[in-house]
Amino acid sequence: MKKLNKLSIIGYGAGDAANNLAFTTATMFLLVYYTDVAGISAAAAGTLLLVVRVFDAFADVFAGRVVDRTFSKRFGKFRPFIMFGSIPLLLLSVATFSVPQLGESGTLLYAYVTYAALGLAYSLVNIPYGSLAGAMTQDPGERAKLGSARMIGALLVGSALGIFVAPLIKPGANLQATFTTITLVFVVIGAALYLFTFLTAKERVHRAVPNVTFKQSMDTLKGNRPLLMLCLSSFFFLTGSLALSSVQLYYLRDVLGRLDLYPVLSITQLVLTFVLAGFMPKLVRNIGKKRVYIVSSLLTVVGGAIIFFTPASQVWVGFSGLVISLVGVLAVSVVVWALEADTVEYGEWKTGVRTEGITYALFSFTRKTGQAVGGALAAYALALGGYKSGAVQTQEAVFGIQVAAGALPAVMTILAVLVMAKYTLTDAMHARILTEIRARRHSETAGTRDTADGEAAAVSEVPAPLAQRN
Repeated sequence: MKKLNKLSIIGYGAGDAANNLAFTTATMFLLVYYTDVAGISAAAAGTLLLVVRVFDAFADVFAGRVVDRTFSKRFGKFRPFIMFGSIPLLLLSVATFSVPQLGESGTLLYAYVTYAALGLAYSLVNIPYGSLAGAMTQDPGERAKLGSARMIGALLVGSALGIFVAPLIKPGANLQATFTTITLVFVVIGAALYLFTFLTAKERVHRAVPNVTFKQSMDTLKGNRPLLMLCLSSFFFLTGSLALSSVQLYYLRDVLGRLDLYPVLSITQLVLTFVLAGFMPKLVRNIGKKRVYIVSSLLTVVGGAIIFFTPASQVWVGFSGLVISLVGVLAVSVVVWALEADTVEYGEWKTGVRTEGITYALFSFTRKTGQAVGGALAAYALALGGYKSGAVQTQEAVFGIQVAAGALPAVMTILAVLVMAKYTLTDAMHARILTEIRARRHSETAGTRDTADGEAAAVSEVPAPLAQRN
């Protein structure tokens, strides 16, 4: 298969930049928005995040089935969702960050409904987007490039939010006006980025079964042990990393007392993103995706331990823990998408049916569940510590933030590594699987030709009607 051109790789990365205008904005700021702007208690916000993100996980499975059952001869299987689902997604992001004061119950109900709707809209765009990578190429190095492009797109948005938005989250600021303006601007930017992805990222992998039945989807999942192990490992990893990202701002502002370091962290993140994107494909080729995943995860464990054990007075030691954790999270974020795409081929090898949609949906389901648990545990840690918006935090509250930012990510990531150590779909095995799939396709194509030739020969031997005989 031909190498991907640079425009298609950039276009694919633009899609995740657009996704994260909604997703990263929510993961970075929604808990702060609910507690400090909408006036929702930390405990109620934690329950909200848990319930809605679990709903999001099931929405992913629904979206995966919708994708597997859909195919457009003109636009392909995945690109129509990206094109036509983008505007509703972006507008719902505006609604989610525009909670009106309707009394305690009314405000909470509005928050539940808008965030749930945002999650469903995100699933109907993100599941096709994530599945698209496996349909663009089967080459491990090229998939690593797509993973790097995706990470760059996401981190450009995350860095911009950290540099320009996070410093505005301070007592006395008109945060509602800030979030309304930002999300409205994102509607315009996001629509342009999604259009760019739609026009440049094309599907090139052969598909024997365009519309996949429910039974075929389930058969593929049941026999896909590598996918199930990757899902479980990702659940643990995302539980930890989402706990960290949910309270990162609290850690800098309320523990270290240095909210001004948030832009520094974001710039560091941006630099690290480009550095990792440059050598990650080569690193994957040299040592394999599984080893990259495990080593990177262990960096996150080290960073989490530093955050948890460092006294609040040691600002730069605590900040270094954030940076080390960030390196690990970024590296895993690159390689995990290539690992997921490999499991699509494993499922096709086992069953003869290619099911990107439901495979990615199950993977996303466990990731969303991990995000739900991580975000909720972070909020509960704040509540148990006695966090109070706009106040000087007690030692108990500081400890709760350190648990969420350091201990939770470290423990959960250790569990992720233990699962990944048993992962069997190595790069060498994936290469053999690809060879067998291609041989099978060639055999099926040759068999179809032979059948067609045989039918044509049989037709030519049929006696002519009596009226045509001499």
